[in-house]
Amino acid sequence: MSLDYEKMSWSDVRDQFRTWREETGRHSEEVVQLWVAVLEDKVHKTGNERHLILEQVIIAALDTARFDIATKCTKQLSLEFPGSLRVMKFKAMRYEALEQYDEADEVLDAIIAKDETNAAPRKRKIAILKARGRRLEAIKELNEYLKKFMSDQEAWHELCNMYLAEGEFGKAAFCMEEVLLHNPHSHLIHQRLAEIRYTMGGVENMESARTYYSQVLKLNPHNLRALYGIYLCCNHLDNSRAVSSKRKELQKLSQWALEQLLTKQTIVPLEAAFGNLEIKSN
Repeated sequence: MSLDYEKMSWSDVRDQFRTWREETGRHSEEVVQLWVAVLEDKVHKTGNERHLILEQVIIAALDTARFDIATKCTKQLSLEFPGSLRVMKFKAMRYEALEQYDEADEVLDAIIAKDETNAAPRKRKIAILKARGRRLEAIKELNEYLKKFMSDQEAWHELCNMYLAEGEFGKAAFCMEEVLLHNPHSHLIHQRLAEIRYTMGGVENMESARTYYSQVLKLNPHNLRALYGIYLCCNHLDNSRAVSSKRKELQKLSQWALEQLLTKQTIVPLEAAFGNLEIKSN
């Protein structure tokens, strides 16, 4: 976005900041540039919006590593609202951006002590553990977090990804099943579960993966990855002695999935793009 700073008045900048906030857009570089060029010395004229603008500038400054601006704006808010949890949050964000993790932890602990129902600082502490490379501790803390905030779908997703990185596929599947309880009609969650079960291998998991892939197609008939997943699952099961009684059914379903893929003329790109559907841990 190109803005002519020289032609913009402080009220123009205020209105532009408001528009970005309403659009939930960060536009960090532009915010910092407009703040320095126009609004910094005129912020007192913005009335009731001044505190919102200061918060917006703090986040933009942290995004662009302008820690001097973030510190100055945070001090302004701190003078007006001493002991405010919102201001403490910005202080913790600054420490975290500077990789001063011990100081950030202290501030976050203070926020939690004042408001035990506040989920955000607990999640930031887990993010700090990940940033430090202490993944097992992060997993432990995230499990503790989910005992208190069991309906946090984002946290279950994150725990699933962390277990996948550690190769704990069974625990990862459990996490996605928790997410599925909240979103039973999401074809992407069914697909994720199918891929985890496929990766785990074995007859029981292949049967489970085939079931999940079938549900994906019920929810989204155009999902090519699910068709390819059914095709692979059926082929694996067809070669297993444990399901010899279902061999005709598996062959029929495998042939149907293959025909669907060929009809869409995507079987070659699918094989090239996906290879097998195993989830690779980091």
